[in-house]
This record gives sequence, C-alpha cells and structure tokens, in this order.
Amino acid sequence: MYIISMTYVKPLTEIEEYLRLHREFLDIYYAREIFLASGPKNPRDGGVILASGKVSRAKLDEILAEDPFRQHGLARYDIVEFEPSKHHGALSGIL
Repeated sequence: MYIISMTYVKPLTEIEEYLRLHREFLDIYYAREIFLASGPKNPRDGGVILASGKVSRAKLDEILAEDPFRQHGLARYDIVEFEPSKHHGALSGIL
C-alpha cells in the first residue's frame, strides 16, 4: 500500500482552478481500484491519497504523473510504501 502526501506549492486560488480536473483524475483510479481514499489535509495545505498495493511503485509514479496538480506544478508528492501486517476485517477484500 501507499500513502501519498501532497503539499501545495502554489496558492489555493490556483489549486481551485484545477480541482475539478484533479477529482476526475482520482475517479479514474478509484474505478480501477488503485485509489482507496483521498481528501484534503487540515489545515488545507495539501491532500492525502491512500493507494492499494495492486501496482508497483514505478506504475504509481506513472499514474501520479497524470494528476493535473502535478502536470501544472501545483503540488509536491511524498510517498510512503508499506505492507500492512494488521488491518480491520472490512479491508480484507481491498488489501
């Protein structure tokens, strides 16, 4: 699994201009069961995406290159890969 932490590097006014396109990008990978959860940080200086381990790190990097936030230089991405050793039973089907 991956925890993707995005930090905005541009003002929120610029982020808002691409938010619809960013959400459309997210929807594509939710439909493919790659992304599991996402949302803004609090305070709103970026966002977090939880991604399944169904793809390699190299493939995840390719996917994230499609994000309009990345394409327009709006956010920096920090990625943590981990292998869950424990989880709630409700997550069994997606891990």
